[in-house]
Amino acid sequence: MMRTNVIRKVIGMVKGLLPFYLFALLPLSAQAGDYNIVPLPQSIALQKGEPFTLDATVQILAPSALQQEAEFLQFYLRDMVGLDFPVVQKRAKKVCYIELAVSPRVTSKEGYVLTVGSKGVTLQGGSAAGVFYGIQTLRKSFANTSSASLLQMFQLPAAVITDTPRFSWRGMHLDCSRHFFSVEFVKKFIDLLALHNMNIFHWHITDDQGWRIEIKKWPKLMEVGSHRTGTIIGTNSDIDDQIPYGGYYTQAEAREIVAYAAARHITVVPEIDMPGHMLAALASYPELGCTGGPYQVGHYWGVYKDVLCVGNPKVYQFVEDVLTEIMDIFPSEVIHIGGDETPTEKWEACLKCQGIKEKQAHFTKRVFDFLTSKGRRALGWDEILDGSPQDAMIMSWRGTAPGAKAAEAGHDVIMAPTTHCYLDYQQVEDVLFEPSRCGGFIPIEKVYSLDPAPDSLSVEARQHILGTQANLWSEYMTNEAMVEYQALPRMTALAEVQWTMPERKNFDDFKQRLGEFTKYLEYLHYTYCKHLWPERQIPNRWQF
Repeated sequence: MMRTNVIRKVIGMVKGLLPFYLFALLPLSAQAGDYNIVPLPQSIALQKGEPFTLDATVQILAPSALQQEAEFLQFYLRDMVGLDFPVVQKRAKKVCYIELAVSPRVTSKEGYVLTVGSKGVTLQGGSAAGVFYGIQTLRKSFANTSSASLLQMFQLPAAVITDTPRFSWRGMHLDCSRHFFSVEFVKKFIDLLALHNMNIFHWHITDDQGWRIEIKKWPKLMEVGSHRTGTIIGTNSDIDDQIPYGGYYTQAEAREIVAYAAARHITVVPEIDMPGHMLAALASYPELGCTGGPYQVGHYWGVYKDVLCVGNPKVYQFVEDVLTEIMDIFPSEVIHIGGDETPTEKWEACLKCQGIKEKQAHFTKRVFDFLTSKGRRALGWDEILDGSPQDAMIMSWRGTAPGAKAAEAGHDVIMAPTTHCYLDYQQVEDVLFEPSRCGGFIPIEKVYSLDPAPDSLSVEARQHILGTQANLWSEYMTNEAMVEYQALPRMTALAEVQWTMPERKNFDDFKQRLGEFTKYLEYLHYTYCKHLWPERQIPNRWQF
């Protein structure tokens, strides 16, 4: 047994040293990467001189304040090359470095300057976030090799890349209410955002079909609201599967996700959708509704008429208690309060609600004032625009017109229109072989064509367009692979809308760069729609 252990140790040592010898012995087999990445940087200036070669002698030089970013770079390179490049804080002679630094010369906090030459790489960011985005550029540029393996070195041509994002809000939304996704998958989804230089994860965690976040002061939200006794099959057919379905995130799990995202310079913006889309809460606490119930957690998709009773003082205590715990979990300045698709029939027939003229505006202002008193900002869907306080943020989903109106009125706006940004919609016209039954059609060309802040808006209004995001509603996304499939590669198109200036965009050029990028997605084990590459699809589908 002892002899066997010794042999195993020797084999392990040989394996560990092998890549170093391979790099040393095969200097002519280097594979050249390039900067044809997504999203496209604002400026790529190729330089004269020899390329940078990533071999076993390279080290990562970073101050203590950038250790986390340095470790991300170390992890990405290890994953691609199979080597651990040391992270050091002191410079030594005759060592080739990838050097990370924050520099006041980079005036944009999320911007960076990446200088690549034969003697090393210097990455200067306006902040740690800028350094992180520069690392993503390095990572994707190295990934653009013809065939990455341990038998080849990686090279990058000499260049100076000067880059900064067009918009400050670069988001993706995920609905974990209709269908519940694991903590590990949410982390994988956040990694996908990081790869695309996105900085906002809009997390939809409550709705009619399930309450997905632990609220300790109102325990029935987990005991009752997080579970439904069945789910409708297909597109609101007459068939219910009658299979119990549920799940929720504990506060500890939610904090874990928040920290995971923050390490990648991503802010988690939670959404508690109200006063509509509250059936799961009403099933848990019927006294919060206008009729008193009985209610049950929703089985089918769409809009339910039962809403929070805006004339009931207990409702506001409930809302404040929930938001207090939410704010304790999520440090985001912005809290999404929903406000969409709120039927008024129950209010009109409710004695408690009589005397309140503009009922939803009344409710929104109560919630807004509470969040403001706690130093937070309220964000809602564009239905809250009429009667909302000036400082309320608007997320425009019913097209871009509500967002334009809000921006002209001085509201900060995020564009997320159904016309371009609802990635649960179909991405091909022939849906025979598509996994989702969701309606609508948004091809990748449509996503890429979006301009969230067009010249048709006034200069003042364009300053209020913070950015854009895509939404993934999960009614028809029953598993994790479907989420990825619906997102990709349209999410990549949106990333270029969010990051790259319009004059740099060109769809034909983007499509070529996307072809290489999807190979990296495959390497990272993400599922994506292959309609732009028919040769990659399952052949002869009719024969199965």
